Formats: sequence, C-alpha cells, structure tokens
Amino acid sequence: MILKVVIMTAMLAFCSEIFAPKVWAGPVAHKTTLPNGLTLIVAERNQLPTIHLQVLIRAGATLDPSHLLGLAKLTAELLPQGTAQQDATQISRQIESVGGSLSSSAELDYAVLSLSILKKDLELGLSILADILLNPLFAPLEIERKVSELKARLKHMDDEPRQVAQLIFAKKLFGAHPYAHPTEGSSSTLSSIAREDIVRFFQSYYRPNNVSIVIVGQITLEEGARWLKRYLKDWKPAPIHRPALVQPPILPGPIIEKIDRPITQASIVWGHLGVARSNPDFYALQVMNYILGGGGFVSRLVDTIRDNMGLTYGISSHFEAREYPGSFKIALETKNQNTNQALSAVLKEIKQFLEKGISPTELAEAKAYLTGSFPLRMDTNAKMVRLLSAIEFYGLGLDFPEKYPQFINQVTAEEVLRVARTYLRPEKFLLVVVGNQKEIQLKNSW
Repeated sequence: MILKVVIMTAMLAFCSEIFAPKVWAGPVAHKTTLPNGLTLIVAERNQLPTIHLQVLIRAGATLDPSHLLGLAKLTAELLPQGTAQQDATQISRQIESVGGSLSSSAELDYAVLSLSILKKDLELGLSILADILLNPLFAPLEIERKVSELKARLKHMDDEPRQVAQLIFAKKLFGAHPYAHPTEGSSSTLSSIAREDIVRFFQSYYRPNNVSIVIVGQITLEEGARWLKRYLKDWKPAPIHRPALVQPPILPGPIIEKIDRPITQASIVWGHLGVARSNPDFYALQVMNYILGGGGFVSRLVDTIRDNMGLTYGISSHFEAREYPGSFKIALETKNQNTNQALSAVLKEIKQFLEKGISPTELAEAKAYLTGSFPLRMDTNAKMVRLLSAIEFYGLGLDFPEKYPQFINQVTAEEVLRVARTYLRPEKFLLVVVGNQKEIQLKNSW
C-alpha cells in the first residue's frame, strides 16, 4: 500500500507538470450555421495533412418506437451500405483507395457518421458523404444482412455474463424508458422492422437542422462552410417531432435480480438512477466518483476490495451522464462464494464515504488527475472531433476546454460530501448478480 501511494504520488506530480491544463487564448474551434440549418464546427489544426469529420445526428435509440427497437441503429449502420448511385463495395473501395475510413453507428442519444481522409482527397470524401446523407438506398438485401449482424451481436451479449448483468440492470432500472434497451434492440423487434420503417425514420430525423458537423484538421471555418454549401445544398430542413419519453421508475427499496449461470465467477452490477449531463453537480460528482471507484488503483473501492481483501481483479464505479438521467453503477466480478463478502464491503465503503467525506489529499489527487489528463482528450484530431461533437451535443460551449479545469478546481470537499449524500442511495438500489446461484447463496441484506 505504501509503495502504491509513492508511485501514484509520483505519477500525479508528472501529470501535473507535463499535462498541466493549457490556457487557451480563445476558443479551440469556430462555429457557424448554414442556410439550411446545419451547424458546422471547425477546429483548424495544421500539424498533419488529415481531415477528421463527424456528422452527429440527433437520431439515437431514444427515438426507437417500442415495437421497433433497433431502428435507429439499423438506419445509421445502413447509410454506407449503398446509395442510388453506388453500392457498398464501391463506396468502400473509393474510401480505402485513398487510405481513408468511413463508419456509422447509433448510440442511445444520437447517431454518428465519421470520415477520416487526407486533405488532398477531401473532395472525394465529401462527395461520398453527401451521397450517403442525401441518397441512401436501404436495399432489402443490405437490410437483411445488417439485421442478421445485429442479431449476432445480441446473441454474443447473451453469452457473456458481464454483458448479461449490464443488460438486465438497464432493463430493470429504466423500465419503459428507452435507456432500458441495448441500441441493437431485440431479435424479435429487428425482425419486425420493414424497409418503410427505416425510410420513414431517416426522412423524419436525418435533416440538416437536426445535425451538427464537426471538422478537425487542415481546414478553416470558411473553407468548410464553402465545401458543405456545395455538397449539401440540396439537403432540405424539416420540422423535427420527438416523442415524449416515459420517466424511469423510482426504486422503492433494494431490488435484487438473480440470473443463474454455470460459471465460477459472479458478475455483479449494483446501482440506481444517476444524473443527466446537464446537471450542475456534474463536476462535483466527477471528483466524488474518482475518489470512490472511478480513479482506478487510487480509488477507495479498488484499494479495499481488490488490494486489501483480494476479492476481485477489478471494480469500478461510474455515472452514465447522458441527455437524460442515466445510471450510477458499481461493477465487479468475484468468485461465487465471495459475492456476499464483496457486496458487504461495497456498501460499507459507500456508507463510510457518506459519513466521513474525503480527505484533503484525496481531493487534491482527484483534481490533479482530472485536470492533468484532460488535454489527452484532445491530443489527436480523432479525439478532438469526438470531444467537439460532445461539446456541441450537450451545449457546453466552445470555451469548455478552457473552463473545464476551473469547474474541477473549484470543487470543495464540502461539495463532494453534499453530492455524495444527494445522489448515492445505499438504501434504495438495484442489484444484479449473474453466476452459479447455488454457490453464491445470496443474502437479502449485508
């Protein structure tokens, strides 16, 4: 333990010196809105002759109808699989012939289409991108292939105990809210999706006034706007109608879900509802979570349950702060027969946290890591384009990279204790345990 503290102290000192928060003279990117309502954000970086571009569409799985789960994911992943002018093979060969990459997917809150290409080949990349966004074919054969692929992913999830625990946790925690389901949907709902559903979803949400495009690389805002006006001039805006979402149920008390599997290690997820990314307590919660279980080997849960008690190879805590309140959860694996002991230790750590708060050293170390490591989220163009997309989606402002260290450094120990007592609920939780239940012999309280 003493050696670990010495090593971590040295590492934190290194991070503080080498990755000290940079003070920007101005915003890291610039933003404009095109005539068709499309939001464009450009960060000019001239170190490499590359362009990283991300199209972020507010068309995530939260928009899936309950009987068509997986629709957003299916729609997004079909985009590069053929247009009225060219099929999937032709699209892929053109991009790969110039060393570029093109991908698409959908998360819970949004869909993304990503392009990476050399600056000299940008015109080719944008012409393909525009064709995908304006003329997707959604060919029946490609739909069939993609549905089979998504079903295979779901089957793989069902074969993996850790995934099973996470899926059951989300399902039971969020109820009728869309966060209850994997973005892949389910085997039965995927089979129910018709081409007409995909076309309708695409036409409803893939509109320029529902889209942000972020470009990072050897390009200026004016140049980017000129290119997009040329290639996306025929992309027409339309009113966007979003369905009202059902609120997740309130946990009345401890709820325990046992899933019996013939395995030697129990996969455990413990937690409850968390916060949205827009919550003003987000930064204090980041500091709190780092100390509790999000800080790797320096967190309390790892120190107690992994290092001192030897009950697991890894344990972590995490707030999934999305557009809507996500979850707070603690995940670990342990031998079946050690499950009750590990859960008892988890709850003991949480209760001690709520009773005693944190030390000045813990607060200083958490701040040093969170601020010191932040520049690493921008050290490549690929990382930068993802960060700027998130900044725009959550409305954080283009000065966020400058302000983030301030948000973290102004957190006090009193605030950490306040948010812990506000958002941690050791008396009303959901517990999912996947393992050999005969060996586990799970208790009802710890």
